[in-house]
Amino acid sequence: MTLNVALVTAREALALDEDMPPLVLALRAQGARVATPCWDDPDVDWGQYDVAVLRSTWDYAERLDEFLDWAERCAAQTRLVNSPAIVRWNIDKHYLVHLAHAGVPVVPTLFVEPGADAAAELSRFLGGGPGAFTVGACGPFAQFVVKPSIGAGSRDAARYRREEQGRAVAHAARLLAAGRSVMLQPYLDRVDEHGETAVVYIGGRYSHAIRKGPLLRLDDAFVAGLFAPEQITPREPDAEERRVAEAAFMACSLDEPLYARIDLIRDDRGLPVVLELELTEPSLFFLHAPEAAGRVADALLGS
Repeated sequence: MTLNVALVTAREALALDEDMPPLVLALRAQGARVATPCWDDPDVDWGQYDVAVLRSTWDYAERLDEFLDWAERCAAQTRLVNSPAIVRWNIDKHYLVHLAHAGVPVVPTLFVEPGADAAAELSRFLGGGPGAFTVGACGPFAQFVVKPSIGAGSRDAARYRREEQGRAVAHAARLLAAGRSVMLQPYLDRVDEHGETAVVYIGGRYSHAIRKGPLLRLDDAFVAGLFAPEQITPREPDAEERRVAEAAFMACSLDEPLYARIDLIRDDRGLPVVLELELTEPSLFFLHAPEAAGRVADALLGS
């Protein structure tokens, strides 16, 4: 039986999605019919597809309710992967609390909710001690990060020095006033040397990993496009990174995702911790692991 597959994207993202061409080729090599519709195109009949795969819907964060409503409608007409349940859980980085409670090491984070006093919460965070973090712990740090709990592509994220509290408070207050939860995190500076390790799972199994260079630079403007430029090279994760990534993957406790990407950095002791768990629309870096697109096709068409 020939399957009709939709690799779902966004208008601005399609030309930027480097994973799309190799995945289209891998699926067509196995006999699938493949289209690349935009999630918000009102003329698309999602029922014509046997499966719809979230591939590069990278504009969802600013249109969250609309996107989630679409995901439910799409899933009522065809099989959507990853599933709406996974998407709803994964779009909000409060999932770090769930991972921490499951024993997975995560980047120390203080979540600040709308209605809170941004200045008071930042002062508590920088002061350290009890209550300074919602999850994790950290020794003294010279720089820190402010970002929304729902966001993508490093948009609305920025790095600050301790003496830049005024700018950081204004940033956090703007997000809170818009009804967005805020994350305060120490800037773990080992990332400057080691970078991030992104560990990719496909079909429930480890597939490959890459190194991403540090993204947030001091005094940079906010990201204007869909994502911050990335420096990507292949990397083989060490045993401890594999262990932490596996623990994070197993802690999802939802439907098994078709794909997952676990982004790790090193904490102040040099140990790997989870920065993000990407289950919604992550780049999977097929150009640096050419066999991985075929693994996605195998997992998708064999299921």
